[in-house]
Amino acid sequence: MRIALGQLESGTDIGANLAAIDSFTATAARDGATLVAFPEYATYEKKVMDASFPEAAEPLDGPICRELASTAARHRITLVAGVVETSEEPGKAYNTLVAFAPDGDRLAEYRKIHLFDAQGFGESQFIKPGPSTNPVVFESEGMRFGLMTCYDLRFPELARSLVDAGAQVLLVCSSWVPGTHKTEQWLALNTARAIENSVYVAGVCQAPPVSVGRSVLVDPMGFVEADLGLEPGVRAVGITLETVARVREAFPMFRQRRLP
Repeated sequence: MRIALGQLESGTDIGANLAAIDSFTATAARDGATLVAFPEYATYEKKVMDASFPEAAEPLDGPICRELASTAARHRITLVAGVVETSEEPGKAYNTLVAFAPDGDRLAEYRKIHLFDAQGFGESQFIKPGPSTNPVVFESEGMRFGLMTCYDLRFPELARSLVDAGAQVLLVCSSWVPGTHKTEQWLALNTARAIENSVYVAGVCQAPPVSVGRSVLVDPMGFVEADLGLEPGVRAVGITLETVARVREAFPMFRQRRLP
């Protein structure tokens, strides 16, 4: 199958963000992709986390997700994107990934569990961690996709739990905060998660200046199949179950590992 990485430059104009998602989704579908993934905070983003995030939040059956579902159905493609979801706590929201099937039905939702309280950034001031740490995996075109969000990439145990739950592709939807060596870390961690789990990793990121760009598709051997650079854009790349199976046979780590 072919999957597409949609590197956005999202801002605070929700309508403009949804229009960009629709445009990139149309391009992905024309290029033969059957799944397109967009970054976290795809529908609302700014460089500084503040009270406007929970103010912009909506439930998953609200207008924003209805529009994302409509985009998926209109272009007959599976669509994954980050939204700001209302929570039960006033003044806080969830940082949520949602996946919609080609018929517009919601396949999965994942509420980010590792919030970015680092590097002087305080995501938890306005965002609640997801209440469940259970791995979220869904199927599309016979392949199983696991959902991760940005800072989750630094926690290898989450990636391993997704793979243990059957994931053959990890979708790492991100808005990686810029800083010293941060691009190098982003690229290294996507590659590490691919190699240590014998999976594809699709790390899709917001473009500069809010983030670092460099959305990548890494194969199970750690080879970078696509790198979108710094500008907004979308690119479709082929992936196969046979590649995953071949690498897992060459490096049978899952049969060999010894747990405490």
